[in-house]
Amino acid sequence: MTRPRWLVVGALGCAQILAWGASYYLIAVLAKPIGDQTGWPLGWIIGGLSGSFLVSGLVSPRVGGLIDRLGGRPVLASSAVLLAIGLALLAVAPNIPMYVFAWAVMGVGMGAGLYDPAFATLGRLYGEQARSAITMTTLYGGFASTVCWPLSALLVEQVGWRGACLAYAGIMLAVVLPLYWFGLPKEPATAPPPRAAGRAGQVVLTPRLRLAFWMLALNLTLASVVMTVVSVHLLTLLQTRGIELAAAVGLGALIGPAQVGARVVEMLIGRNRHPVWTLLASTLLAAAGLGLIFGDPAMVAVGLVLYGSGSGIRSIARGTVPLALFGREGYATLMGRLAMPTLIAQAAAPSAGAWLLEALGANAMLLVLVAGAVLNIATSLPLLGYARER
Repeated sequence: MTRPRWLVVGALGCAQILAWGASYYLIAVLAKPIGDQTGWPLGWIIGGLSGSFLVSGLVSPRVGGLIDRLGGRPVLASSAVLLAIGLALLAVAPNIPMYVFAWAVMGVGMGAGLYDPAFATLGRLYGEQARSAITMTTLYGGFASTVCWPLSALLVEQVGWRGACLAYAGIMLAVVLPLYWFGLPKEPATAPPPRAAGRAGQVVLTPRLRLAFWMLALNLTLASVVMTVVSVHLLTLLQTRGIELAAAVGLGALIGPAQVGARVVEMLIGRNRHPVWTLLASTLLAAAGLGLIFGDPAMVAVGLVLYGSGSGIRSIARGTVPLALFGREGYATLMGRLAMPTLIAQAAAPSAGAWLLEALGANAMLLVLVAGAVLNIATSLPLLGYARER
């Protein structure tokens, strides 16, 4: 049964808001209540989320292969169930080992249900025409913290952090699961490739495209590290630049609107350009923004807007560039392979950032971030040659 594109994107986008809010953005609100109620160290509380990134990275290649074989609908639906189980386990976790295990289950659900599997599903459904659908999905996803942070705070206030986890588990089953199951069309299963073509789930690329794949993987991984460190340590970095906490929070709030605004602009003017140009623009904006933050305290606001814009359109490039470079066939498998190093690096980035901050200081850490962002420009430029060929 076919479904109109607006319905598919709307269902997927709404599900993404809730899935991101119940996983990636959950701990920002729940960390303090969990610590206050249990007495567990903050490092372990936050570490649960880092562990989920690691698990997500490890399962991503398998998830991509499953989407190529079975379609996105059953995989995304299973992610809602896995997130519900993980949230329920969080709600009843009596100790740190059980808490960490619950986040590991959540990590499997995140690996099967956040942006990369969603993009892979759209790529399988719409092929080369999936770009606008991917962009619209990121626009929905950009509202995850806007919707779910207040919801999480309200739930904690009314029923405590354990009750909030149970409520989100219910939302996964009562809202997100039906959105995936009834909002996405059923696709015919695809037989796995014969073993002569390689291992099951392996996509064979020409040597030239293999080089493009590794350049793109390096770009996405490096961007993931830089942006994760910034998201975790931004307020501390701004305060070391002489900015008061309240002002730092206000400045940090510029990033979200900048992300959404940049995605809208990309949707309006980028549709007729190869997605590699979006990737290059993302790296240029992020590097320029971080450079302004490092160089001139008076330009921090402008720097954060530029950085947020680069971060926003990177989400689009992450889904559209692989589709444009490598095509529709095997797209989900390639997305899973690209996600693995980025998520594993994302798991290590907060701790690495904390070590840099403690060992070298804020200025040195900012300089490292700027250097990483500039290096990422260099990984984008060779891909322009591939863009001209396709």
